[in-house]
Amino acid sequence: MRNQHLDLKIFSTPSKISQLTIPIFLGLFFLLLFPTIAYADVFIPNSEYAGYYDYEGVYTVVGNVKNQNDFALIPTITISVIDNDQKKITHTLHHVPIPAMTDIPFKLKFPEIHGDNPVLLNAELEYSKTKKNSVPIQIIYDKTLITHDDGHVTGRIQNIGNQTVYNPKIFAIVHGYEKYILDVAQNIKPIEKIESGEILNFTIYPDPSVSEPVRFYSCFAPVDTTVIPVTAKKNGGDFNFRYDSGAWYSAAKFDEKGTTMSIRGYNSYPLETYANFEFPPISGNEKFTVTLNDEPVDFIQSIDEMGFWHVAFTVGPTSQGTLKISGFDKGLPPEMPKIPQWIKTNADWWTRNQISDSEFLEGIDFLFEKQIVSVPERNVISESQWSIPSWVKNSAGWWSEEKISDDEFLNIIENLVKRKIIIV
Repeated sequence: MRNQHLDLKIFSTPSKISQLTIPIFLGLFFLLLFPTIAYADVFIPNSEYAGYYDYEGVYTVVGNVKNQNDFALIPTITISVIDNDQKKITHTLHHVPIPAMTDIPFKLKFPEIHGDNPVLLNAELEYSKTKKNSVPIQIIYDKTLITHDDGHVTGRIQNIGNQTVYNPKIFAIVHGYEKYILDVAQNIKPIEKIESGEILNFTIYPDPSVSEPVRFYSCFAPVDTTVIPVTAKKNGGDFNFRYDSGAWYSAAKFDEKGTTMSIRGYNSYPLETYANFEFPPISGNEKFTVTLNDEPVDFIQSIDEMGFWHVAFTVGPTSQGTLKISGFDKGLPPEMPKIPQWIKTNADWWTRNQISDSEFLEGIDFLFEKQIVSVPERNVISESQWSIPSWVKNSAGWWSEEKISDDEFLNIIENLVKRKIIIV
């Protein structure tokens, strides 16, 4: 949830008037018609940035963020639209981490816009460096990648890495005939996991709220971090949370007490999907309730290994409205520890010989899985081959006794794994 900001830059894309009909040319004509920002190493191409009213009358902005740096980053996209009454509406999207030399599309809904000719202004891009390896999933570009007559696309993906990828999603830009960009879509049917070397099928359907025929898809982007970060004002500060869903959510806000959050939700598909909201705890004793358009929603409340609350529920087909989640404590959450408490407890037990080496290394492996710590080209091996020298217990003991900080312990682990002193 919390990232170490190592650097910060801001860029903008050129402004564009929504619902502009643009003829499509090929080759050089295409490049001349849709120039990109050549000077920026993080940018949104003109040809992949558009605003329009969908079939249900909701103003929608779609685009594609390209990261041409040699490092991963987390972009924050600020988009403003001027309505007919000259009122400027601004939304901010905290996008998912984008690995080096990769691009990932985005979509934002503006239900407040109602004018006949809204104007989409420059998109401001702000980013922070982060640690994020490229997703080892490859789209197979062969005759099996087919755009069908009804507008959906089918294809195959392959895991070209050496480890299992859990809950991947495939994003793509949907192109039309009259409008160059129609939508940003994703596979609705979840993929639980894809093993190393495995090939799986995927299907992407265009949003039924898009009224024009689909011509083709582009910019396929496999992602393994499907959660969308969101920031809402709460009790005089910023409350950061995340969600993962086949639906889209926007315009989150808290009431004056800071105990109820409302957010607009959209599922235009005639298919049932899911939503999973992740919140940092304030007291750790929160008891949530959920409603959609003031009607109760069945949900499951749980807590994960990092100590974050999860509120999960089913989203009905072709549903939209105001989602309200109540039961938050007043105030803002305390800073969450970088390493879960259970791993520190394991370290204490390990130094006292109360658990085995492999049980302690399960916690270290968890740190790599969650990318709390990372090393380049780490070889994943079976648990039976894990090994750790006994003298490492000194460092684990210092950490469990808080004689060294979380960051110092993580640096020690990263260094020992790099040097293959710890094998995990």
